[in-house]
Amino acid sequence: MLDFTTVVLFIVIALIGGAIGFSIAKVILTKEHTSEKDEAERLLRDSKKEAERIIKEAQVQAKEEALRIKKEAEKEASERQGELRSQERRLLQREQQIEKKKELVDSKEIELLEKEKKINDLKQKLEEREKEIDSIISAQREKLEQISGMSQEEAKQELLESFEIEIRQDAGKLLRKIEAETKAIADKKAREIIALAVARYAGEYVAERTVSVVPLPNEEMKGRIIGREGRNIKAIEAATGIDIIIDDTPEAVLISGFNPVRREIARVALERLVLDGRIHPARIEEVVKKVEKEIDAAIREAGEQATFDVGVYGIHPELVKLLGKLKFRTSYTQNVLQHSIEVAFLCGIMAAELGIDVKKAKRAGLLHDIGKAVDHEVEGSHAIIGADLAKKYGESKDVVHAIAAHHEDVKPESVLAVLVQAADALSGARPGARREMLESYVKRLEDLERIATSFKGVEKSFAIQAGREIRIVVNSESISDAEAAMLCRDVTKKIEKELNYPGQIKVTVIRETRAVDYAK
Repeated sequence: MLDFTTVVLFIVIALIGGAIGFSIAKVILTKEHTSEKDEAERLLRDSKKEAERIIKEAQVQAKEEALRIKKEAEKEASERQGELRSQERRLLQREQQIEKKKELVDSKEIELLEKEKKINDLKQKLEEREKEIDSIISAQREKLEQISGMSQEEAKQELLESFEIEIRQDAGKLLRKIEAETKAIADKKAREIIALAVARYAGEYVAERTVSVVPLPNEEMKGRIIGREGRNIKAIEAATGIDIIIDDTPEAVLISGFNPVRREIARVALERLVLDGRIHPARIEEVVKKVEKEIDAAIREAGEQATFDVGVYGIHPELVKLLGKLKFRTSYTQNVLQHSIEVAFLCGIMAAELGIDVKKAKRAGLLHDIGKAVDHEVEGSHAIIGADLAKKYGESKDVVHAIAAHHEDVKPESVLAVLVQAADALSGARPGARREMLESYVKRLEDLERIATSFKGVEKSFAIQAGREIRIVVNSESISDAEAAMLCRDVTKKIEKELNYPGQIKVTVIRETRAVDYAK
């Protein structure tokens, strides 16, 4: 503060000195122009007074300014001291809190150490107790083995076997209960839906068969078909890829060939040649080519007619053509196209009853056997081939899966797949739909009885209802009621695994107890 005042005083004095110098210079100049000495003295006195007055005022102002600055500095210092005291108090409180927490942590640590020590003591006691128990158990086990005359493993095995028997009995009882409850509902509903579907669909009971015999107007025509040195019959066989069999059958020629479309071309061409009467190699090639075009058009027309009859639209043209080829294929003498149409209608009826998409169900039913339209050069089951074709030509995933799963080649994972399975079985199993060879029919009956008698406790088995049902008679002393239910399920699973058959097979296990006595 004093340094600033001193500087101010120096500045004031310098100003006064300058003023005095100026006055003196003025006086000197005045003296040069006037000779009045008194005037100069008066001016000098006035200048001195003025300088004293200015100095006093400057001193007063400097003191006031110094006092103001001092007060402000004291005020600021007081405020800083207050803040420092406040911070000191907060730090002191924080230190006290930290000290308390430290004391608490120390006490907790001591408690944890004590608890850890107790736990270690208890653990040690438990280990000792466990060793004692193990020794007691070992001694008791040895004693039990000596008493029973069986080792631990033998006793365990016997116990597990007894548990297994009890569990199988309980499982059999539970299975019978569940089957009884579900059958009471499911069988009734299934019968209603299937009966309604069969009642609403009026299909032919006897399927059409492919004709492979061409009638002749007379025996002379056979010679004309053979031609000179057999050139006509060779031309027919070369153009159609079909074998022409001319034997002792009166007024008829047999057509033999694996491909049904080629066989149909040969049949129609031969009928036209016989009707026309002009039979020679050039005419044969001309007629065969014309018939091939007609059959190709007929195939496409048959496919389009099938889609129209079922009410399914938007199918790829290649699938429609393959569908038409099914008209010339049979399965157990059942026309595959007619079978596919029938399955489509049955699927639609049952889908409507179950509340699912009717159009999609009809589509899957119509295309389910499309794989049968492909020649034998393509390897694989017709279900997988059909699914690949449907996927290739843009069918939906649900339809593709239903086609692949309708013969269990793929596990069915949707209601639509199960629906197609049921409709397919229903169409093939109805009376008059299919005809099987005697050898395969007898073999299936023998296989059914062989599978049934391969199980322990079975005395007799009888395949009845044309192989649609098998009845198994078991020994009541070796098979309980619960085990009979399990046996029925095991036989069903083995039949499903080992045999291929249309429709379904009912398995019935019969267990009875007889008491016989004689009155004398």
